[in-house]
Amino acid sequence: MRSKFKGPVTLRRKAVDEGTTDQRLLDSRGPTDWVHTDPWRVLRIQAEFIEGFGALAELGPAVSVFGSARTKPDHPAYEKGEQLGRALVEAGFAVITGGGPGTMEAANKGASEAGGLSVGLGIELPFEAGLNEYVDVGINFRYFFARKTMFVKYAQGFVVLPGGLGTFDELFEALTLVQTRKVTSFPVVLLGVDYWAGLLGWLRETVLADGNIHEADLEMIVPTDDVEEAVAIMVAAREGRMPNPPARRAE
Repeated sequence: MRSKFKGPVTLRRKAVDEGTTDQRLLDSRGPTDWVHTDPWRVLRIQAEFIEGFGALAELGPAVSVFGSARTKPDHPAYEKGEQLGRALVEAGFAVITGGGPGTMEAANKGASEAGGLSVGLGIELPFEAGLNEYVDVGINFRYFFARKTMFVKYAQGFVVLPGGLGTFDELFEALTLVQTRKVTSFPVVLLGVDYWAGLLGWLRETVLADGNIHEADLEMIVPTDDVEEAVAIMVAAREGRMPNPPARRAE
């Protein structure tokens, strides 16, 4: 029976392929489509985690700020983002954003101009590419899940400005992690009461009413228009003054 060892993988019978990994590596005349296969992607994923961990390991206390990439500089939410970035730095935090334009740029700008550390975690997209000019430490990711890990691992909490689908994605992922106790003492603040009122109303009047979440799940979310209140909540989490929510299944 034909058999072949390919690293930790054993191939037998018809599964045995021709050539070796070293051969493909050293033979520049060989096919190049192998760089797009799943085993190679695993190495790229590993590299993204290594780069992220290496760049952020000594970051210190930080807060991740989310919001729309489409917010214009003359919009009130942009000004609020600047105020937030500045206030977080003054409270001793680094500021982490997605590194793009809009309210992400605003928070990075406020942090940078206040003399703090402004971090941007970019993502490869067919649009909205590139990091804004106020990012001091920037990392570009291919994979959303590697990027999301960095947002949570190196932050004491999230502050969420008005945004769209990407912002909602980060918001609900954070809430799920808190609900299931994957992260503890991790506050989630929604900055912009009017903007978030409809979503919070639906969560209470429909999702909670149907029994799909608990009242305590809504208590994880703090809506406010006050930047100082948002920062004070982050400081409380950093100092361990926030109670841990009871662990439950994600529903």
